[in-house]
Amino acid sequence: MAGPARNLSARSSRRDALPQSFAPQLPTLVKSPPTGRQWVHEIKYDGYRIGTRIERGDVKLITRNSNDWTATFPDLVVAVKELSLHQALIDGEVAVVLPNGVTSFQALQGVLKQHERSRLVYFVFDLLHLDGRELSGLPLEERKAILARLVSEVPSANAIVRYSLHFEGDGAEVLREACRMGLEGIVSKHRDLPHQPGRSRNWLKTKCVKRQEFVIGGFTEPEGSRAGIGALLVGINEDRHLRFSGKVGTGFTSDVLTELRRRLDRLEQQECPFSPKPAGALGRMAHWVKPELVAEVAFTEWTEDGKIRHPSFQGLRDDKPASEIRREEPP
Repeated sequence: MAGPARNLSARSSRRDALPQSFAPQLPTLVKSPPTGRQWVHEIKYDGYRIGTRIERGDVKLITRNSNDWTATFPDLVVAVKELSLHQALIDGEVAVVLPNGVTSFQALQGVLKQHERSRLVYFVFDLLHLDGRELSGLPLEERKAILARLVSEVPSANAIVRYSLHFEGDGAEVLREACRMGLEGIVSKHRDLPHQPGRSRNWLKTKCVKRQEFVIGGFTEPEGSRAGIGALLVGINEDRHLRFSGKVGTGFTSDVLTELRRRLDRLEQQECPFSPKPAGALGRMAHWVKPELVAEVAFTEWTEDGKIRHPSFQGLRDDKPASEIRREEPP
């Protein structure tokens, strides 16, 4: 493969070792997007963050918590191999795109459950290593330019592997357009800074709707003709305790309700994991579970007493440990 991407290795006889792990850069939530020419803005995708490690053509897919998900996305592995890369570390997000162009975590959950892997798309937005050259020290804009060339050279792979475009200009305008289109939000990134693992203010995320992960600590019995569960009882970690954040009773299909009950029954315990325990009949009648499962929930706002209003279940997050779940609030 010719071109500037390949010429990187020729600039120096020194070869950098390919990292064994995937340490992604994470955005910080803010109320409004930044302004200024030093920022570029990308769509915030609604899927699973996945790093792709390629060694001598062998492809390994890694979650942000270092879990091996190669077997979960076999079609993606095939598509990445079409890039014909000898050695690389790519950062991106696996998602499902709806007919209106919006990505949907709920749709992704359904695809994985029904094994319809052909509907998956891998949006790639960063390149950290290429053929013996460590790229993480380069400015983001340079890393993205190299990645864009690599993806564009293999059009047949683009049905699954797609380069994530970025937008320049006023962040507020980009966010307004994203919200108008029904997207989750945007991620704004410093165009001239190197890769920095972990969460920092070099990448900022702004959401169109409130949405985050919660730890499941219990559930209620279904009522009427409903099967499975009535509602999930969820919370966030705070001061070494799991604080109750409210009930989630909408957003479920019948199949999801049945599957949730099956998984929650295996985790049931006598002790309430929330501190303090929910008050009233809820605290007396609920089923308590080991706080191991993580649910993604959309909601309208936080109340003054730390509860979520009008919550809707979006899916389980198998890629994030319960111990990491905190309340997300812009400074």
